[in-house]
Formats: sequence, structure tokens, C-alpha cells
Amino acid sequence: MSNSYWAHESAIVDDGAEIGAGSKVWHFSHVCGGARIGERCSLGQGVFVGNDVVIGHGVKIQNHVSVYDAVTLEDEVFCGPSMVFTNVYNPRAAVVRKNEYRRTWVKRGATLGANCTIVCGATIGEYAFIGAGAVVKGDVRPYALMVGVPARQVGWMSRHGEKLPLPVTGQGRASCPASGDVYELHGQALSLVNA
Repeated sequence: MSNSYWAHESAIVDDGAEIGAGSKVWHFSHVCGGARIGERCSLGQGVFVGNDVVIGHGVKIQNHVSVYDAVTLEDEVFCGPSMVFTNVYNPRAAVVRKNEYRRTWVKRGATLGANCTIVCGATIGEYAFIGAGAVVKGDVRPYALMVGVPARQVGWMSRHGEKLPLPVTGQGRASCPASGDVYELHGQALSLVNA
């Protein structure tokens, strides 16, 4: 275990956990021994990270988020306060289903808004944006803006986190008002043209 990260005295970091340089583990958080966490990450107050979890570099996990087994967060993912991951699709207290975990994969740069829920088995595409309180029950396209219960796509977001003036489906081109990056929409797929 590296000592190049910082952990508050109330945090518990189990032996075997790998935490990268410059990462911070805040008050009352618990990192299990099998977890692998990259560099420059921030785990807020009351965060739990399971054994079978991989977290990339520059990830921000806000207060009271539990990252359960079978979850992977790529670089620069943002997890808003009290958002929820699951790993069993049909849990019952009296039925052991640890061999039935469904993997959840959150791709680079995605934002998971406060109090949203990601039902296990989903892949969240690069730079997707899940709105606060949304419930995601399936895969999400890269750059997609998702809101509601159940979540539905209502638009597209730039890598900078700005809504793009494009329809959900069709053809078009738009620039990010913050960065100037240009995006093209072809059907139901958005791509970055230049950065």
C-alpha cells in the first residue's frame, strides 16, 4: 500500500488496498483491501469502496456514495452526493446472490448527478451526463444527457459539461459554448470533430 495518498484519521483503509499518489480519503470513509484507486482521486465523507472495484485517475466521489463490488469507474468520473450503485438485479435478504453480480462500467469523464441510481449491468458512455435523481436501467450513449425516472435521453452534453443545441436523434453540428469544441450528430451517435 502506498503512503503517497492522504487519509483522514477517521477513515479506514484495509490492508491490500491500492491508492494512487495525491488521492484523498475523507472522514468516515472505508476502502476495502481489494480496491484499486488511481491518482488524484477524492473520496468524500462516508464513502465506501468494495473489494472488486477499480477507480481510475482524477475521479471525484462526493459524500455518502457506496461503490460496490463489480463497479469500474474510468478516469475523471464524477459521482454526485448520495448517488447509488447496485450490483444485484433482484436482491432478497434470504437469498445469497454474490455469484450473480452484474458489472457496471462508467466510462471516462461521465457525470453521475446527486441522488441518481445506476441499476447494475449498465455501461455509461464517455462524458455522458446523468441528471440528479435519475434512475438508469440500461446502457447510456457517450455524451448523452439523461434525466427522469426511468431515465430517458433529452439531449447531448459536451466534454466541458455544457448542453449542446442538438436533437436527440438526427443530423447536426454544434460547438461547445465554453470550449469551442465542435461535435457532429449522425443518427443516435455524437462524436467530437475537433478539440
